[in-house]
Amino acid sequence: MKAIHAVAAAVLLALTAGGVWTEAWSQSNYPDRPVRIFVGFSPGVAPDVTSRLLADKLTEAWGKPVVVENVTGAGGNLAVERLAKSPPDGYTLAMGGNAALVINPNLYDKLAYDPLKDFSYISQVFIVPNILVVTPDVPAKNIQELIALGKSKPGYLIAGHAGVGTSQHLGGELFMSMTGVKIQQVPYRGTTAVLPDLMAGRLNIFFGNISNVLPLVREGKLRAFGITSRKRSPQIPELPTMEELGFSGFDATAWFGMMAPAGTPQPIIEKINAETRQFAASPDVRQKLEGLGLQLVGNSPAEFAKIVHDEIPAWGTVIRKAGIKAAAE
Repeated sequence: MKAIHAVAAAVLLALTAGGVWTEAWSQSNYPDRPVRIFVGFSPGVAPDVTSRLLADKLTEAWGKPVVVENVTGAGGNLAVERLAKSPPDGYTLAMGGNAALVINPNLYDKLAYDPLKDFSYISQVFIVPNILVVTPDVPAKNIQELIALGKSKPGYLIAGHAGVGTSQHLGGELFMSMTGVKIQQVPYRGTTAVLPDLMAGRLNIFFGNISNVLPLVREGKLRAFGITSRKRSPQIPELPTMEELGFSGFDATAWFGMMAPAGTPQPIIEKINAETRQFAASPDVRQKLEGLGLQLVGNSPAEFAKIVHDEIPAWGTVIRKAGIKAAAE
């Protein structure tokens, strides 16, 4: 009987050890098949462009295809929701933004994911400010005239944004709360969906990502008033910040970072983090993306997770003070 027990114990030990060895082998050989990166916004905007550049770099480094899949809608919520429901094996990732992770938890009564429990944070990748622009037919030539125009003609100013909770949406809401001007805010499925209506005159004001609107400003197709970051941008240093224009504390920027489902093995997280940070530090990448107005980051998983943890209550205070509510899209 003792011999039988000994054999059974040996078999169990071998099976357990085999499972551990298989898992370790799988992690050390990651990736051995294609990897997907979900992006919650439409093609051509900053998170999409950056994700595709990163995917190309990862494909080159790993020798396996890394593909970007656009899952648009709800200010990026749909992409991270899908990520939360994906297997934690490192083969499904996302370029998640602050709208879905730290702002929308304060706007929506209930989300299909918990930003503090459902994700493994890998590295923050970039920060992008917005620029307050109007179409050429808007007669205001400076911010004071814009405010006076908005107050004298309620309903005249119509803005688009990339979804409730995005920095574009919050930029408009903060502007209204600080000035008393009423702007009609219309949600779209991404910035690239906003631009055609803006250029056609169906919209006339926009807090747009610098990478999308700066070329139009330089071409004279849009007029810029201020930038929504705390510091001026090297790409357009003559443009004052909203704070310099008299809006104390005005900060409506977007940031994005790489993330995976909670429970993804730490060796895989560390491997993706190392490649992502190398990407953010690459001179050719920096030249291209900083030329679009993006500020590259590249930090540790712990640093990224702390940003999410700290900004949820911070944005909650801003949103409650401004009286911002989530509207039906």
